[in-house]
Amino acid sequence: MRPLPAAPPCPPLTASSLPQEMELEPRGNGLEPVGHYEEIEISESSVNNGPEHIGPHCFELLRVLGKGGYGKVFQVRKVQGTNTGKIFAMKVLKKAKIACNAKDTAHTRAERNILEAVKHPFIVDLIYAFQTGGKLYLILECLSGGELFMQLEREGIFLEDTACFYLSEITLALGHLHSHGIIYRDLKPENIMLNSQGHIKLTDFGLCKESIHDGAVTHTFCGTIEYMAPEILVRSGHNRAVDWWSLGALMYDMLTGSPPFTAENRKKTIDKILKGKLVLPPYLTPDARDLLKKFLKRNPSQRVGGGPGDAADVQKQPFFRHINWEDLLARRLDPPFKPCLQSEEDVSQFDTRFTRQTPVDSPDDAAISESANQAFLGFTYVAPSVLESIKEGFSFQPKVRSPRRLNSSPRTPVSPVKFSPFEAFKPVASGDPMELGPPQPPPPEGT
Repeated sequence: MRPLPAAPPCPPLTASSLPQEMELEPRGNGLEPVGHYEEIEISESSVNNGPEHIGPHCFELLRVLGKGGYGKVFQVRKVQGTNTGKIFAMKVLKKAKIACNAKDTAHTRAERNILEAVKHPFIVDLIYAFQTGGKLYLILECLSGGELFMQLEREGIFLEDTACFYLSEITLALGHLHSHGIIYRDLKPENIMLNSQGHIKLTDFGLCKESIHDGAVTHTFCGTIEYMAPEILVRSGHNRAVDWWSLGALMYDMLTGSPPFTAENRKKTIDKILKGKLVLPPYLTPDARDLLKKFLKRNPSQRVGGGPGDAADVQKQPFFRHINWEDLLARRLDPPFKPCLQSEEDVSQFDTRFTRQTPVDSPDDAAISESANQAFLGFTYVAPSVLESIKEGFSFQPKVRSPRRLNSSPRTPVSPVKFSPFEAFKPVASGDPMELGPPQPPPPEGT
């Protein structure tokens, strides 16, 4: 199961509402709309201080979209207050299971913090976060286009023009995260969702690492093996360059049908990533071959995007020569695939194993101790766009999963395990609480 999304801050950035003449300015490592991003500090006391008290009672369950050991993801409709009638995705997490599992606690903390802090056209938006005695709730925009994984599953491989479009949008999303000192670390088709228009949205931020700026490294062993950079595997210390390796592995997957280095088991897959030869099919164009070689450099300092230019260096590559980056960011370019949806409630792009189930949110009867509950202080959140709407109306303020194709190996996500479950939901300012021992020797250079 994977997390689902929410709506942008005010004003919402959509293909239909974005002004054609919107001014853009250089920011971080790319172009962003002037005035679109806003940092707003929200406390738990201020959120529910007005006429609308957000809780499970505000939402009607419609469908099950996903399910996992920690809880479920539902398609829901808001039935009262601001945004009445609007469709969202509601991720429900059981506190008891999260509090006793360091990996799940770290995942939840990181995802909640980053979804609040980072707003971008190609990153899923958090609308509300609240909690009850035994559960945590994340209300996110419902991305009805489903996973990019499902689209790739249906097509087998993408044409280069199709891959180029998706890779371009992902590049802007990664560049924006990096400009905020955030490394994504788990890029794969399953973590990329499509909205109703076919534009991508990055989801699942549990393996992100915050506060990694120029010169800083971290040593956490995490990600999904087939997409993990060599420097993560050998624990030599890594920075944002790992995301560009993963983008190269994703590009290879899109164009060939599987990641570049796979084998029948985890150990052999790791050996191939560290020492295997990169085999490029003859049908790839010279530009595609060139970019794949630059992404999949084992030495991160030689990898495209691994230098100070970050995403800007990636955008300059010949493979992207036909992309108008300003139009792309403004979502004025037509996606190669637009989901065929009958209504806002259409769930045809999701797995029927889940959507056919009766949506039931189990009773909240597993309250946890007061000390364990300290891990979830500060979890409550309301998006700035919702607060503005309220002000206008009222005068106040690693699992294992099967491969996509028979000839590829199971992709094995690996999660960080060292984390105190009693740390409050605040971004880590410095240090790495999840380091796994001293750095190891650097990986082999070149491809």
